[in-house]
Amino acid sequence: MPVTQEQAAWFADAFDKLIANVEKAIVGKNEVIRLVLTALVSDGHVLLEDYPGTGKTVLAKALANTLDGSTSRIQFTPDLLPSDVTGVQIFDQSKGKFEFHPGPIFASIVLADEINRASPKTQSALLEVMEEGVVTIDGEGHSVGAPFLVIATQNPVEQAGTYKLPEAQLDRFLIKTSLGYPDTKTAVSLLMDSATRARASLVSPIIKPDSIVAMAALANEVFVEESVMQYLSDIVDQTRKNKDVVLGVSMRGAMALARAVKTWALMKGRTYATPDDVRELAGPVLAHRLVLDPESDFAGVKADDVIERILLDIEPPAYRAA
Repeated sequence: MPVTQEQAAWFADAFDKLIANVEKAIVGKNEVIRLVLTALVSDGHVLLEDYPGTGKTVLAKALANTLDGSTSRIQFTPDLLPSDVTGVQIFDQSKGKFEFHPGPIFASIVLADEINRASPKTQSALLEVMEEGVVTIDGEGHSVGAPFLVIATQNPVEQAGTYKLPEAQLDRFLIKTSLGYPDTKTAVSLLMDSATRARASLVSPIIKPDSIVAMAALANEVFVEESVMQYLSDIVDQTRKNKDVVLGVSMRGAMALARAVKTWALMKGRTYATPDDVRELAGPVLAHRLVLDPESDFAGVKADDVIERILLDIEPPAYRAA
């Protein structure tokens, strides 16, 4: 069923209220919050990569507090086991059978703090649940429910004792973004309020999980003209042909961008997507999926630069409102 303008207006208003609520804890980072919420509604996950002390954990907690659902935090360390994340079967002697005890991954919002400090075996335990929302233990599947969002954090510095995320896992994150340092005005405001240490506690729940599910269902119905999807496909195709790229964007990445574009359009109060929506999300959704040629990487080429050049080279189509 096509989305009506009234539904689009309701969605945009609800989205703005969610952003405003999270901004009680994270000041001056409207665009980053918008991206994270887009991932939540688009049935995706978020990777926050930034320097220590920029508010990555606070952002994740603030979003968790905004949603009146279950939340959990997993501190990834080298000795963390896969069962510490997913859960384990324990034999109940009184009942004479094994019972499943769910791990912290069974929550609406999961904060995976410093994910690159865990071993590859533990990191891989997240692959199935991030993609399918199901944990399989001893051949039995256990659903984590909906909505389900993993917010993983990692630092680009202090790489001693860390394990780089494999390409297959990076591909599971719909969006990769960073907060960065605040501007001068925001920094002074935060310093004046430095007595407030737990800023995420300022955020109260304002939405039920069922409402997020309803918003996601509505976003799926946004109209996208074939020419816009062709434009998106051309961008993805060029990432595979670029001379600076060894491994381009997968079909999973292309479909992730298509889902995010629909949410982005509806967030702006429109019932249809445009090429501008594709251009605005191409960097956050596609850049982290690229594997650069080692020589290009050594020469200082960045994945974001590759995406920007591709966007400049491909002519966007003319479009009409639905």
